[in-house]
Formats: sequence, C-alpha cells, structure tokens
Amino acid sequence: MYLGIDLGTSAVKVVLVDERQSILAQESASLEVQRPHPLWSEQDPDSWWEATATAIGRIAQTRSTELTGLRGIGLAGQMHGATLLDAADRVLRPAILWNDGRSAEQCVELERRVPDSRKLTGNLAMPGFTAPKLLWLARHEPEVFASVACVLLPKDYLRLRLSGDRATDLSDAAGTLWLDVGRRSWSDEMISATGLSCTAMPELFEGSQPTGVLSDGLADEWGIPHDVPIAAGAGDQAGGAAGVGVVRPGSALLSLGTSGVYFVSNERYAPNPDGAVHTFCHCVPQTWHQMSVILSAASCLSWVCELTGAADEAAMLAEIEAEPGGAGTEIFLPYLTGERTPHNDPHARGVFFGLDASTTRARLGRAVLEGVAFALADGQRVLLEAGARIDSVAVIGGGARSAYWGQMLASVLGRTLDYPRDAEVGPAFGAARLARLAVTREDPLQVCGSPPLERSVDPEPGQQALYAEGYLRYRELYSDLRQAFVRSGSRI
Repeated sequence: MYLGIDLGTSAVKVVLVDERQSILAQESASLEVQRPHPLWSEQDPDSWWEATATAIGRIAQTRSTELTGLRGIGLAGQMHGATLLDAADRVLRPAILWNDGRSAEQCVELERRVPDSRKLTGNLAMPGFTAPKLLWLARHEPEVFASVACVLLPKDYLRLRLSGDRATDLSDAAGTLWLDVGRRSWSDEMISATGLSCTAMPELFEGSQPTGVLSDGLADEWGIPHDVPIAAGAGDQAGGAAGVGVVRPGSALLSLGTSGVYFVSNERYAPNPDGAVHTFCHCVPQTWHQMSVILSAASCLSWVCELTGAADEAAMLAEIEAEPGGAGTEIFLPYLTGERTPHNDPHARGVFFGLDASTTRARLGRAVLEGVAFALADGQRVLLEAGARIDSVAVIGGGARSAYWGQMLASVLGRTLDYPRDAEVGPAFGAARLARLAVTREDPLQVCGSPPLERSVDPEPGQQALYAEGYLRYRELYSDLRQAFVRSGSRI
C-alpha cells in the first residue's frame, strides 16, 4: 500500500493505492486563498497541514486495515510558493504563492544581479517563481527576511510536519530559480543574489528517492507502521505526469486545474527562456520537461459561474451546450491573475470583448472555455517553436470532467486528446507511484506507465477553421491591450 498526497491550491487530495496500482480510497479537504492586496496571493501553511491531517484521518477511519500494510508515502504539490521558516522551523508569515504577481520589479533586479541567470536556470525570472519573492521580502519586510533560516516549497512544509526533514525534489526545486537545472544542483550564485546562503535551502533528492520516515507519533495516530519512508515526490505538474505515464520523451499532458499547464517530457535539457517556456527537471532521474503555463484555467469557469449566478459549473456547461447558433462574437482573455506563457505579463487581466445586446450567460461561458483553449494553443505554439516533440497528449485535472470542453480543446489544438481513468487525482496518484519507487527501486518507466483510458477525443474538422479564426482574434486583442494593461498595472 502507498499513500499519495497532493497539496493543491484549492484542496489537499490524498489517495491510497495498492500493489496493483488500484486506488482504494481518496479523500480531500478544501483550502482558501487570501488576496489582501492587488497582485497578492497567499495561504497559511498551517492550513495545509490541517487539511492534510483531515484527509489522512478520514482514510484512517475507513481503511484502517489497509493502512497497517502501508509501505511508503509520496508528496506532490503546488510549485513556487515561498514558505518561510525561522531557525526553530516556525512559520514567519503566510506563504507567497505561485500565482502572486507582486515581485515583477524584483525579477528585473535578479536578472541584473546575475546576467547569466537564464543560462544557469533555463528560465526567465517571473513573479510567480520563488527567488524574486525573497528579494521583495528583503525590501518590503526586512524584519521577516532577517529571520529567514529556511525556505521550503509548499509540499515540503508537509514533509517537515510528517518527518521533521528539510528536503525537496528536483522537479519542484527547478521552479525556484535557485537551481542549476542542467546540472540538477543548487546554484550558489543564484542563491547568493537573493541575499541567502545555501544553508537556507532544503536537501535535494530525485523524486523517487526516500528523504526520511514518518514520525512515530503520526504513525501511531493513523495506524501506520513505524519507519514508513517518505519519497521526495514532485511538483504538482511533474507528479501529474508520473501519474498518467508522461515520463517518456515526446509524451505530453494538459492539466486543467486552477492553472492550465501544457507539459512535455524530454530526455535532455532543452531550455527556451525567451519564449517564456519553463524548462525543469522531471521527477524521475535524468529526465527533464518543458512547460507552458497559464495562471487561470478551470478556475475561470468557476469565476464566470459565480459572476453570472449559475448554479454550478455543470449547469453552466449544460447551458453552453444548449445555446443555439454556436460561437458568438464574444472573446475572453483568461488572465485573471496575470499571464505567464508566452508573454510573461503580470499586468495582464481578464477581459470580455465583443458583447452586444444578444449576449447571454451561456455565450459568456462559451467565450471563457474558448479563451482558455486559445491560451493553451499559445503555449503549444511556443513549445513547438522551442523544439518540443509532442507524440501524445493526456488530459488531467478538474477541467477534464467536461466532454464538451474536451472536444473544443482537441479542435483548437488540432490534436487527439487522451483522458486517463481517475484523471482528477493525477498528481496524488503520481506521488503514490513515487512512494513505491522509493521503496522498491523499480524502473520508473515500468511503474509510471499509462493508466487505462476513459476516452480519446479527436479534433472535429468542421470546427477547426472556426476556431483558427477565433484564435487570431484572441491574439490580436491581447496585442492591442498590452500597453493598456501596463498603464493600468502601474496605478495599482
């Protein structure tokens, strides 16, 4: 038995997986994001732990017999978040999250301090990444910065609470801008440029390596054997990739969660920072990956439901499908929390354009689905320009539930999309697979195979020309508004 824990932005998900890789139980506990100022996005790390303990406790109540045979625990989680601890491992302030945009000026400053930063890290300095957040902290909260003894990524704070170890995996560490991604090691130069020393960094491990064992107290509380190892794990996207078998070169996934990610597995280090493509280590040894990222994806659908008074996402999707006449004139830019790939624009904002007296809630909803699809097409474009090979694409995340959206995405991207079974728990399932690898030392390619498919969706030729025209209008709208976004952002 293996336990996989995924610390997301909106919830913690935990799965219990047996030796046949069947999911025996899954539980979740919700989380809230705090936005005390424009561009800010924060969470209380203690809320992560409370949600995790709640979810595991529920499994312990219903699957107590199975937990007595637990062999390993794996972690996956939201990337880039700065969890700041003092010398006694006390949390100093709320964690600054991946979709926080306050540190744009510090990104410029970091690249000024380290002119070779893009070569070292394989990535542009972006506000969502961890390192610029520490420069912001040094300038705006110097008392807190002076007390920082350790910076942990979100999932690694859970590790600290589970085992007492300060450790991380390479896929998550690659999103900090403190890692030499090609060499798979911390960069002294990048760490020093943010006013820190290497002692503030957790120990590095491959995702399939053990980092420590569960504490005796928690093992007794949950009915788990003592000395159960905890795998290093993965950032959420690499964990999701491991969960759906995207570890071989050329395999790819679309993750439709709070954010939207187009992820391609590579056998070599192939950076392309000028296209705002992320190049990170994968969670299995000697493998890398490229990603394009949009900061708001399935969350846009939740947002428009609340904005327009729809009962829920399912009701909104039903309205969209029932709307006669197909696509309307409406265009939506899905930049509710800024934009990352390909423009790296923290000032970008969500926009509805082309409304008229005939616009309905359903047409607004359809524009939202199309806007997210077009943003992912932008990501696919720069991935291909960066030399990515895309042989197959799996879809995971909460947005994977919608067959209607899947057909739209396939047609916009011009690709067949594969929908694995249990796609919503991809990162947690991947974490469980990494837990198994930490115990058995099996070949990752054998353990991290593709799960059974629920369905595959092909592009619809009759819709591709229509979407191609809409995509051009979408790109033109962003181009026309870019300077307006900057002017508006300078007044925040």
